[in-house]
Amino acid sequence: MSERARLAGAVNTIKFEADGKMFGDNTDGAGLIHDIIHNLDINLRGKDVLVLGAGGAVRGVLGPLLKHHPARLVVANRTVSKARDLAEAFTTAGKIETCGFDALRGRHFHLVINGTAASLKGAALPLPDNLFANHALAYDMMYGDRATPFVDWAMRHGAERAVDGLGMLVEQAAESYLLWKAVRPQTRPVIEALRKGA
Repeated sequence: MSERARLAGAVNTIKFEADGKMFGDNTDGAGLIHDIIHNLDINLRGKDVLVLGAGGAVRGVLGPLLKHHPARLVVANRTVSKARDLAEAFTTAGKIETCGFDALRGRHFHLVINGTAASLKGAALPLPDNLFANHALAYDMMYGDRATPFVDWAMRHGAERAVDGLGMLVEQAAESYLLWKAVRPQTRPVIEALRKGA
């Protein structure tokens, strides 16, 4: 198992080795990072990053986010104890602050990532109106054929850009392909075709 799969607590890619052994990896975080850095042209170093939620989707991306040296990485969740437990699992990877949604009032972030299932349910999160710093990006790990509720909310509340997780989906698949075939596919044409509904 790869280190990133151990940290994520999950495997989403299995490679069958020549000796018959199976190698487990987790490409979710790499997919998110590749989409943010290469497709959306965001440098994470020195940025204040907020991740919403403390479930499995969030666990899979925290390690890769920490490797890009944000100034601050905050995990906010309805149940603060879940966020604290998650942060404790990453103490060897870096520092993660935790809080409830109510403690976000008066704080501003350059990147806000929604890792909750709220968008799947069409629900809004109890977030303060002025959460975004100047030129902020809002990123919803969920995706669909129309803007997610989080993307809509972010654009109405000060995000410069707001995107869904379609790019992450394609990029994590490309990372899996790289593991299997030692070649990373070109992803931009795939993302563009999916966005157009081709």
